[in-house]
Amino acid sequence: MRYWLFKSEPGNWSWQDQLAKGDAGEEWDGVRNYQARNFMRDMSLGDRGFFYHSQKEKAIVGIVEVITESHPDSTTDDPRWECVDIKAVCSVKTPVTLDMIKADPRLSGMALVRSPRLSVQPVRPAEWAAISEMAGLRPGS
Repeated sequence: MRYWLFKSEPGNWSWQDQLAKGDAGEEWDGVRNYQARNFMRDMSLGDRGFFYHSQKEKAIVGIVEVITESHPDSTTDDPRWECVDIKAVCSVKTPVTLDMIKADPRLSGMALVRSPRLSVQPVRPAEWAAISEMAGLRPGS
């Protein structure tokens, strides 16, 4: 299993919106960055991701799971753009803010710190474990 981070502006698609989709999940559409698209092409069923609210909140607020592998993005006819579908797994007990992440030396190399604008990013297993601990989640969440 690999780990990822999905960024969303809460005014466009919030954690509450994702939760409301239940097990059916939702297409992670609208991504128009080649690197982010390529990361989605690398995803496998069952991969986990952090759901990150960007803009004002700047915090990890939930855990998602990839439920369909890369497929054409339904919001465009342009065949270059693909996406995955994700479903909510659980909310975090304690939101983990960008400031908390930047303050933790274990996370200094994290993509969120180095490439903050990228909407879909890989997360290394050690980073996943550290943030899960900060979020009050049990190991393996």
